Amino acid sequence: MSEPQQLQRRLGTFDATAIGLGSMLGAGVFVVFSPAAALAGNLLVLSVAVAGIVAYCNAVASAALAAKYPTSGGTYVYGRKQLGEWPGFLAGWGFVTGKTASCAAMALTFGSYVAHDYAVPVAVAAVVALTGVNLLGITRTALLTRILLCMVLATLVFVGTAAVLGPHPAAEPAGLPSGGAAGVLPAAGLMFFAFAGYARIATLGEEVRNPARAIPRAILAALAAAFAIYLLLALLLQAHLGARLGSTGTPLLDAVLESRLAAAAPLVQAGAAAACLGALLALITGVGRTTLAMARERDLPGLLAKVGGAHTVPFVAELAVAAVVILLLLTTNVITVVGFSSFGVLVYYAIANASAFTLAAHPGYAPRWLNALGFLGCVVLAFTLPPASVLTMAAVLAAGVAGRWLVLRFRQHQPAP
Repeated sequence: MSEPQQLQRRLGTFDATAIGLGSMLGAGVFVVFSPAAALAGNLLVLSVAVAGIVAYCNAVASAALAAKYPTSGGTYVYGRKQLGEWPGFLAGWGFVTGKTASCAAMALTFGSYVAHDYAVPVAVAAVVALTGVNLLGITRTALLTRILLCMVLATLVFVGTAAVLGPHPAAEPAGLPSGGAAGVLPAAGLMFFAFAGYARIATLGEEVRNPARAIPRAILAALAAAFAIYLLLALLLQAHLGARLGSTGTPLLDAVLESRLAAAAPLVQAGAAAACLGALLALITGVGRTTLAMARERDLPGLLAKVGGAHTVPFVAELAVAAVVILLLLTTNVITVVGFSSFGVLVYYAIANASAFTLAAHPGYAPRWLNALGFLGCVVLAFTLPPASVLTMAAVLAAGVAGRWLVLRFRQHQPAP
């Protein structure tokens, strides 16, 4: 049996960091503060800190594993190598299913910002266009990610400035948000949705130059930048919007509309659209690479493992992901359920921490006790999410496990070639 064709190492540390940060500062930052604030109230900053601590544990585990296994697939590969086929499959299946639904949600959010009455056609066009960018090669993906990241950062700076300048003279006083300690962990689980982008760096391990050095640096740099930005935004939004932060669907846009810079609100809408595009681009890339890895191990159809074209990309996996996303957009009313994606990602990282715990050698930045803390944090946050999110994703994971078991039983009864 011939060896599968490998991807080419074209990305440096800066490119990998930009892709990770661009994934984290995606559409989630424009919506996730509201449901989190509705649960945690005036303790929102504590929820951000808890989510950041768990994310840090996960990041160092991912960095240690990605340095040891610099190949596409992320925790799907790590789980298989360190824990066995079934934990690896569970991680990969949770990532692919949860993030494919997130792709559709991001695309629809983009369509709603750009042309609300034609959201679905615009969303489909965005998926087609960004898949085309990915098929041009990973360096084009990194270039567009950097451009979109600059736009998003500029938007967040503008929102922060509006909050610092204070409310519009005609606006009512903000008041204090309600909430309590009981909502801190569920809110942290939702906030984790906005931290999950650094997984994209690990899934690109086969395309990063000097991965043992570059991947840990890129993961930790992207996470540190995102944590600082989220913490500052939480403080500013809470002070500026007060109790209204928990009831609005567009907190960053409202922060500008209720400020002295209200006339420039279209800039925030443009920034939100750019964020959606950046997140969607990175999601399609990451899901495609994990699909490629699962197909190489025959946990998904082998055709999805095909790599080729002038730019050496997993074009069959990329096209398959795009087709499923477009099907979701055309046949269902996709709703952004942050808890659904968060549960799948927390399961994914629980397996990453368990995998890192079993490494024979641990780098200084990823001691074994931190892996244990990360695993415990993922489990606690996952099962404090809203029950509907937990039950829905648990059913999807169970369906995947049952499907794989049936396929394996079928293969056992097939005659040897």
